[in-house]
Amino acid sequence: MTDILYAAPLSLYSGKARAYMDWKNIDYREQLAHPDIYRDIIIPAVGRPVMPVVQTADASILQDTTLIIDHYEAITDGPSIYPDTPKQKLVALLLETFGDEWLVIPAMHYRWNYNEEWVYGQFGKVALPDGDKAAQYAMGKERGSTFRGFVPMLGINDVTIPAIEKSYEALLGDLNAHFTQYDYLLGSRPSIGDYGLIGPLYAHLYRDPASGEIMHRLAPKVAKWVERMVNVESPLSGDFLPDDEVPETLFPILKRMMDEHIPYLQNTANMLRDWSTQNPNTEIPRAVGMTEFTVEGTIGQRIAIPFSLWMLQRPLDHYASLSDRASCDAMLDQINGLGFKKFQSGPRLIFEDFKISIA
Repeated sequence: MTDILYAAPLSLYSGKARAYMDWKNIDYREQLAHPDIYRDIIIPAVGRPVMPVVQTADASILQDTTLIIDHYEAITDGPSIYPDTPKQKLVALLLETFGDEWLVIPAMHYRWNYNEEWVYGQFGKVALPDGDKAAQYAMGKERGSTFRGFVPMLGINDVTIPAIEKSYEALLGDLNAHFTQYDYLLGSRPSIGDYGLIGPLYAHLYRDPASGEIMHRLAPKVAKWVERMVNVESPLSGDFLPDDEVPETLFPILKRMMDEHIPYLQNTANMLRDWSTQNPNTEIPRAVGMTEFTVEGTIGQRIAIPFSLWMLQRPLDHYASLSDRASCDAMLDQINGLGFKKFQSGPRLIFEDFKISIA
């Protein structure tokens, strides 16, 4: 039996899993995650409607793209998407977190404020793959309205939108400069950082028509990188740069993460620490309240998501494991990384039984 990827073209994290599985040359087939799949397979196993999900040949269920990727990294031969040198691995893990957990802000903004009508049709194609366009649109609007409702909770509103767009366009410019010189973040092989970025930059910001036009116009080299990532021509190929080199073209991108994302994560860690003290032996909710974030000098409020802290544990754990941090510290000093070096973590988190828990 072949492994099955339950996914959909419009799904941000489906794009991440699919791109990895294609590059890793995994023997799998993709199945559209339509309502019957949710009812019969995903919800009974995971407990909620979520995608992507992988069903392995032995009928095990894998959920969450990071765990899906790590599953295949552990059982397959060939080159790894994880660098094995200190700086490159740190950068790759940081940028996976940044892509997965922070770029959802521009991804959701451009999807729902630039592409809303088109997206309803896309939701309808998933919900009613055999329906006509009118029925698909009606069903898509019904189902898509839930996701539309998340937009304000992510801190996207009339006050923050100009700053979100300014930040995203600056990010596109920085990535475009980098991909003018390099095929991937760290050389000629994609890293886990590339897969973190590909989720939002493909499924929402490249594939959705209005935001796709913006990417092609402002950052054509980023669009070409997206196409390399999702239309894999040479699986299991390429190399990371020698001598643990991290291109300086990545520094503005990393600095943006340090300036925007890390302070929000510190706020979230502080809130989770307080919440866990007040709610011992209680299942962690999706969010532990609202907290402040800043983009391009504009202050907003968004939900504080503990899952993001589980993702940040990965680069934090790598950094803590290093016997010699000198090269990483020198790089972090260049990207305003003091907040990362001095990060005050909340309780240790684990991901098991398809949810985040306190270890």
